[in-house]
Amino acid sequence: MAEGNAAVANGDHCTVVFGTHKGKTGVVEDWKLSKSGHASITVRQADGTRFKTLARNAARAGA
Repeated sequence: MAEGNAAVANGDHCTVVFGTHKGKTGVVEDWKLSKSGHASITVRQADGTRFKTLARNAARAGA
C-alpha cells in the first residue's frame, strides 16, 4: 500500500490518485473503517459536490 489508510485524515485537502475519481481534489469530510477493514472517505469538492472513495486511492494535496 503506497498511500496507506493513514495517508489522509478528516479536514485534509486531498487529491484522488487512483480509481474512478482520479484527478479530483477536495477536503476529506468523513473517514470510516468498514467491517471488512477498508478505509473509505467522503470528499467535498470546492463546488460542494461530494463523493466517496477508498482512502488508499487518495493522497494529501501537496504531499
